[in-house]
Amino acid sequence: MWPGSLWRKLARTDRARSRAIREAAMTHTPDRERAAPERAVAKPWYRQLYIQVLAAIVIGIVLGWRWPDLATAMEPIGTTFITAMKMLIGPIVFLTIIGGIAGVADLKKVGLTGIKALTYFQIGTIVALLTGLVAINIFRLGDGVHADPSTLDTSGDAGQYIEQGAHQHWWEFLTNIVPESFFGPFVEGDILQVIFLAVIFGIALKSVGKVGEPVIAGVGRLTEVVFKVLSFVMKAAPLGAFGAMSYAIGKFGLSTLTSLGSLILLFYVTSALFVVVVLGGVLAAYVRLNIFQLVRYFKEEFFLILGTSTAEPALPGLMRKLQFMGVERSTVGLVVPTGYSFNLDGAAIYLSLSTLYIAQATDTPLSVTQQLGLLAVMLLTSKGAAGVAGGGFIALTATLSTAGHVPAAGIMLIFGIDKFMSECRALVNFFGNAVATLFVARWENGLDVGRARRVLAGKGGEPPTAAEPSTAAEPSTAAEPEPEPEAVPAPPARTAGATP
Repeated sequence: MWPGSLWRKLARTDRARSRAIREAAMTHTPDRERAAPERAVAKPWYRQLYIQVLAAIVIGIVLGWRWPDLATAMEPIGTTFITAMKMLIGPIVFLTIIGGIAGVADLKKVGLTGIKALTYFQIGTIVALLTGLVAINIFRLGDGVHADPSTLDTSGDAGQYIEQGAHQHWWEFLTNIVPESFFGPFVEGDILQVIFLAVIFGIALKSVGKVGEPVIAGVGRLTEVVFKVLSFVMKAAPLGAFGAMSYAIGKFGLSTLTSLGSLILLFYVTSALFVVVVLGGVLAAYVRLNIFQLVRYFKEEFFLILGTSTAEPALPGLMRKLQFMGVERSTVGLVVPTGYSFNLDGAAIYLSLSTLYIAQATDTPLSVTQQLGLLAVMLLTSKGAAGVAGGGFIALTATLSTAGHVPAAGIMLIFGIDKFMSECRALVNFFGNAVATLFVARWENGLDVGRARRVLAGKGGEPPTAAEPSTAAEPSTAAEPEPEPEAVPAPPARTAGATP
């Protein structure tokens, strides 16, 4: 027999215990587990990668300035590192896209995410192109040069780029998406074709159901191995930055910077304003994050790009850190690799600014209508500026050849300073893709904004290294189901004459 008072006391105890279990389940989130590294001892400053890369860049500049012949001989060091990184970019993109598609519950979401990403990419490219057009029309740095295209020497590397660009049509980047063989894109480093293969394979694996589950699990394990190899290669990043910067300064000299310094300065200032005002405005207004904190968060990738003049070595770090910030793994896997081919804000600014500078320098008048026509062509030719040696120059030549108004030989006027503009192009491309991924993730409700703010403020712990891709944050976009309270046994029915 259960006295009523004793039963009520036990019921209250059970309810309190159930409430405590629910509260513990709600507070025991991955965020708390990930916050543990905050108590860990930070690395000494001299062991941090960005400090080592920065020191290597400074040493490379000094060597190129004082001993140019010796600095030029450092080229193999930089090219070997970049080659080693490019060796891994194809497998990383292929595996992460498949993993991203496999992690989506509904394949319709993959299509919607892709459409939203491509829409953002095109709008961002248009704004970047307009930014370059406005800047060069305001300052008109090419006026007064009066260069004669027929007297310009188009031999050497520049001549090869001109010839390749002259035979490249605006529609080729669409027709070249489909590779001739499965392994061809990995051998040639064609990221766009790798993306095509990855999307097809990812959708197929998702469609076959349980048959594809072992393959998907194998993809996850193989991704871990590739990221481990990446961690080995990244240890040589300071050497790569040193070799690339030494060669650039030793080959072209600091005098090249001063000869067309006004154009370089305009490009850097325009690009900086685009990052701070346009990208920063989008990030603040829609995603509610701070662009300066984002730049500081990616400081290692910033200096790596600055030293190597290409954004490809920073691709794995971008994906890893975005996941750690709270972006869904599937969104990162789909948007970032695609953005490296379709979202090239830095290349767009470079194309519009350089095209108008060449037109002004060769006394080629362009009406507003003709400039807008060039912008339409650049929307397509800019997509071919990624993942190809001299891609910026090839895209510029393709633009001039397609439009037909500006002489293609005029690119020789800026060939000497192109190397010093490539760092800025790559940096703007990088941060443009970072903001694009955060924007699309917020649009898809796949971003933990609270966690992103804590991480950018330095309160979310240290991001995982290249060897730890699986520790990336995976935000929870839906509330966790509340645990069912434990069943409480019903009190026995009273019998006649029972004492209450």
